[in-house]
Amino acid sequence: MKRKANDDDRKRGRHILFPLVFLVLGFILAFSYRMLGNQHEEESYQSPSLLQEERYREELIEQQERNKELADEIASKQEVIRKAEQSFSEKEKNHEGLVEEAKDLRLLLGAVPAGGTGVKVTLKDADYNPVEQNPNDYIVHESHILRVINELRISGAQGLAINGQRITSNSYIKCTGPVITIDGRTFPAPFVIEAVGDADVLSSALNLKGGVLDGLARENIVVTLEQLKDIRLPALRNER
Repeated sequence: MKRKANDDDRKRGRHILFPLVFLVLGFILAFSYRMLGNQHEEESYQSPSLLQEERYREELIEQQERNKELADEIASKQEVIRKAEQSFSEKEKNHEGLVEEAKDLRLLLGAVPAGGTGVKVTLKDADYNPVEQNPNDYIVHESHILRVINELRISGAQGLAINGQRITSNSYIKCTGPVITIDGRTFPAPFVIEAVGDADVLSSALNLKGGVLDGLARENIVVTLEQLKDIRLPALRNER
């Protein structure tokens, strides 16, 4: 009898233990499911934000790459513009140089009036005794005039005239006794040579030691040199 009673107690204990185990397991499963649900909801809630951030990051990278491409394109365009400006500037300088050369050429040819600072050189026959001395040794010849003219040209004279007659590189100068003939026109002494240009340079060139003026003085030519602030020479076409 006693053994049977113990067996009944064991059966009764099992009936109580199993529901308790199932209850605990159920509680654990319910708690786990709830935690998983909360975690899923949290992931679901954060997912759009993460996706948006990732999209922004990709767009930023794309924009940075595009900005670099635009910067490279701008640099390339600026280089093209710089080269074009440099070419234009060089052409402008060349054009200005050609204009100045043409202007200087017209001045030298006497095609246009010349004006500005310059020098005036006057050549006179020296006093002499015709009985005892050779008059040809005391008068101005074309060689004397040409020496002065050539020195002035070499020194940068922009315009030249003798006794008001504009002369060029093609002008013909010939001495006939006490007078000279310039391009078919006759002029008596004294002979006044006017040159437009840098007065200091022209004067210094003529006054060089052993130069033109010293040579003329040794040949009995009376020379007067003046620096002028304003000399006006007419164009060659106005003198014909």
